[in-house]
Formats: sequence, C-alpha cells, structure tokens
Amino acid sequence: MSEPVPILMYHSIASAPNDATRALSVAPEAFAEQMALLDDRGFTPVDTARLAAGWRSGGPLPARPVLITFDDGYEGVHRHGLPVLAKHGFASTLFVSTGWIKGAYDTGGGLDTMLDWDQVRRLAEEQVEIGGHSHTHPQMDQLPDDALWFELLRCKEIIAEELGARPVSFAYPYGYSSRRVRRTVREAGFAQSLAVGNDLARRQQGPYALQRVTVRRSTGIEEFERLVEGRAIARNFARDRALTKGYAMVRRARQVRRKAIRSRV
Repeated sequence: MSEPVPILMYHSIASAPNDATRALSVAPEAFAEQMALLDDRGFTPVDTARLAAGWRSGGPLPARPVLITFDDGYEGVHRHGLPVLAKHGFASTLFVSTGWIKGAYDTGGGLDTMLDWDQVRRLAEEQVEIGGHSHTHPQMDQLPDDALWFELLRCKEIIAEELGARPVSFAYPYGYSSRRVRRTVREAGFAQSLAVGNDLARRQQGPYALQRVTVRRSTGIEEFERLVEGRAIARNFARDRALTKGYAMVRRARQVRRKAIRSRV
C-alpha cells in the first residue's frame, strides 16, 4: 500500500489581508519559513497530476512527496509565493475560480486582490500546474445538474483558452462534493480532484476525493512541521471535523428538501 502524502491547502499569501480572507491567509514570511522547512526535511513537492498519475499506475514517486496547493487565485500567490517556490525549485498546483480572475471573464466575486491571466500564465511557466476550481466558486453539491455542468465546463473552457492546455485536476470549492458531483467532475474530463477533510491523502481515497490539510494564518512553524510529518492531525483539526460533520447533516437535509419540492412541481 502506498504511503500517505500531505497535501497542503493554501489560499492567500498576504501581509495585510482583508477580513474576508484573513483566517485562511498566510503571511509571506511564514510561507517562506514553511517552504524552507520542507526543503530542510527532504520533502519533494510534486503537482496534483503527478501524484494522481503515480498512484493510478502504481509507478514510483520521489522521496517524501508533498503537494503545495493554492485555491481561488489570489494575487499574492504570484507576488509572494512564486519567488519562494522558484528559489527551492518546488512544483505546486493553483486551482483557479475562472470568474474571479481579473480579465474578460471576471464576475466580480473575488474576495480580495486576485490574479490576472498574465500572472496565471507566468505561474504556469514556473512548475505551477493550473487546475480548475469552478467558475463562480459555488457550493457545488447544492447545484442542480445544469448549473453544475456549467461551472465545470465553463471553468475548463476558459483555462484551455487562456493557457492553451486543458486542466486535468480540480478542487471542490469549500471542499464540498457528493457522489453526483464527483461523477460529474470525472465526466467533464478531469482526471483527479481534491477535497479538504484535514487528513493525509491516501491512494485508497480514490482520485476524486483526495484529502488535504488546511494551512492558516494561525499555523505556527511547529504545528506546520507536525502536519507535514502526519503527527497529531486528528487532534489539530478535531473542531473542524466536528463542525464539518454537523454541517454535512444540515446540507443533506437541504438536498432532500429541495428534491422533494422539485418532485411536486
């Protein structure tokens, strides 16, 4: 059985984030310290596509693999993250919500200063895999089928048009998915997808439900080391898991209610 792999989930890298992104942002100095620790401890960052392909084929992975992933598409990933990643020669994956990126497709939903497409292209040239994160960042398991297909195909279409290559990896906004969502992501042509879960990723999770651990502004360097080493993860995220479990029950009840309403119409 393959060894578990830490997949780190970042959002914004910013010195002065706004209130909407503060909790899930990381200070530039903290990010630099975290990447230096990975280098010092002998970790080898790979992108999402390589991990999933290796697990799918049973082929070898490098020593101590780790994934560095960014969600949404905040400008600090280019400003602060790219120089640090380039310094260490690290691969990573950026999952973009295409309707949040500055440019012709911007829907105005971005929560802070977002990347533009020139910056996304620059990242793609520097060992950063660009993956999909929907078009408008909805709770995908709450969408009807037509809206779900739109979010996936529009996202995929825009990335292909802007970068000249179709994305093969996806990350669920908010980490929410369902059997229907995972099936649709696969049918839309994505080869693998990431959830949250706050646990190490394991091959047996399957390519469409790989777990990640959240890196926050409050994540100190000692806690970060424990996360990447796979120590005390359950204790660190006990509250998150309890809240997620409770909210999942609420969400399922909402889905059942909506289905019942649609069946009466």
